[in-house]
Amino acid sequence: MKKIISFLFVSFFFYSTTLVFATGKITLNRMEPASWWIGMKNPSLQLLVYGNDIGLTDAKINIPGVTLKGTEKVENKNYLFVDLVISDQAVPGNYPIEFIKDGKKVLKAFFQLNNRGNNSAQRKSYDASDVMYLLMPDRFSNGNPNNDSMKGMYEKANLSDPNGRHGGDIQGIINHLDYLKNSGFSALWITPLLEDNMQNYSYHTYAITDFYRIDPRFGTNADYARLADEMHQRGMKLVMDVVTNHCGSNHYWMADLPTKDWVHQFKNYTHCNFRIPSVYDPYASEADRNLNFNGWFDTTMPDLNQDNPYLLTYLTQNTIWWVEYAGLDGLRIDTHPYNSTKSLPRLVKAVREEYPNINIVGENTIHTSQEMAYWQTGSKNYDGYDSQLPSVMDFPLQDIYASSFDGWLEGFYNHFALDYIVPDPNNLLVFTENHDTQRFDEIISNDIAKYKMAYTVLFTIRGIPQFYTGSEIMMRGDKLKGDGYARLDFPGGWPNDTRNAFTEEGRTPQENESYHFIYKLLNWRKANPVIFYGKTMQFAPQDNIYVYFRYNDAKTVMVILNGNSQAENLDTQRFAERMKEFTSGYDIISEKKINDLSVINVPAKTSMIIELSKN
Repeated sequence: MKKIISFLFVSFFFYSTTLVFATGKITLNRMEPASWWIGMKNPSLQLLVYGNDIGLTDAKINIPGVTLKGTEKVENKNYLFVDLVISDQAVPGNYPIEFIKDGKKVLKAFFQLNNRGNNSAQRKSYDASDVMYLLMPDRFSNGNPNNDSMKGMYEKANLSDPNGRHGGDIQGIINHLDYLKNSGFSALWITPLLEDNMQNYSYHTYAITDFYRIDPRFGTNADYARLADEMHQRGMKLVMDVVTNHCGSNHYWMADLPTKDWVHQFKNYTHCNFRIPSVYDPYASEADRNLNFNGWFDTTMPDLNQDNPYLLTYLTQNTIWWVEYAGLDGLRIDTHPYNSTKSLPRLVKAVREEYPNINIVGENTIHTSQEMAYWQTGSKNYDGYDSQLPSVMDFPLQDIYASSFDGWLEGFYNHFALDYIVPDPNNLLVFTENHDTQRFDEIISNDIAKYKMAYTVLFTIRGIPQFYTGSEIMMRGDKLKGDGYARLDFPGGWPNDTRNAFTEEGRTPQENESYHFIYKLLNWRKANPVIFYGKTMQFAPQDNIYVYFRYNDAKTVMVILNGNSQAENLDTQRFAERMKEFTSGYDIISEKKINDLSVINVPAKTSMIIELSKN
């Protein structure tokens, strides 16, 4: 998530004054996490316990197979950290944890211990065989109008406000899983669903106020787990958007910080400088690096200090908790380059030690292949940095899509020519747009010829294609007016909508044309491993025509893009090293057979995907 401008200002900026050393009756308000699993690779667990003067107590347990390693007290007496070791011999159950002061029990909380699923650690994650659909739940579909405005939540539903809450929820997503699967999408990246109880702009849910609770306006924790189950029954994968850089200023921490360095603090409110290059710049000043890592995104988004060991453990365990609880298939880490480069790799590594196959993509908003390579694990960086991230987002490719159409073909060619820099190009997330960018169909002014050429490339190149809600119907929305205007509701997702674009009948003729184009490409792609696991050979564009091949031992596919305003007869002699064995082909877009491959007629502003054949 990029910078979010907020008009909600807080009356204080220096949060160290909010450390509270309460005296009086001891209370217990929270214990996080309140449940865990037997059989995790790392048997250690640290509970964060919060309540009035709870730090004056010690913990006592009697749980079979669980050892109390110790309790840790911090500067704020309202917090206690309890360290447990859970052996493989532990017994599932709901057990009391007692809190003792002066030899007397003053409080108790219950801790749920569960058996881990047999195949939990070996879960299959998303990869290049998938096509990922990105949606913002508040703007996708309102499946349960009863939870639009909830007691205890500041912001109520207001469909007329582009920056307000509109009522989309988890049930709305479940209601349209068949639509998504049938359209050809196999994975869902959903922007954060955790509680964002802020007074304004809470629809995006990136200002989290409770890391262990689904926002009740989206549903419940059980609803989220049910969504994962419904997806798995359809062979689909669920990707969670993880926010580790910041929280919301209404989080209970912010009124009573566990430690002064729980968040990054300045004498006065200090904004992030968004200088990602300062991370790897060998000449960077510490001042620039400090503002990149420690500055706040917004007055309502306190910047979390991952170098605090208690907080890092909390965020790590929280991420693992959601993977295990909901059966998640993958993760996306928001605002990755603004987190500590020392500590966040430890979080990623810990998650991948529990789930060796899990894919985790980082949001790294950079603009060159060299910078992109820096953030993917396996890169031989001069400073020794290893993010541990298996995947990163290919923003340099998205920059090409966001540029003028006239530069696309040369841009694609030059971009892919730099893949030698990237440790694993096939595990890059590739996209034309997402919820933080200008809408792609706004850029191309709803030109369906450009649209088809763009998605031909996206769905046939290396990497994991990511598709943003509404692109299948060429949805527009001008980000220049504000984020809310580029995050419009999907037509048909609300009970009173005048039309339903989830159906053939509810779409305009052009929307049906674009939808069926995407449907055709994606359902063809899923049956062709040559596209997602095959090799690539590209030829430098000539006369505004770009040609590349995807191939393996079993199949060769030729992709042609004609950027000219007139049809061209393409002499294929130049491509002989990949075509010499083949005599005919079949264009899956036009559904026409090509009997003579020596010269191929390519219509104006058109793409072709030709399956080559030897007969």
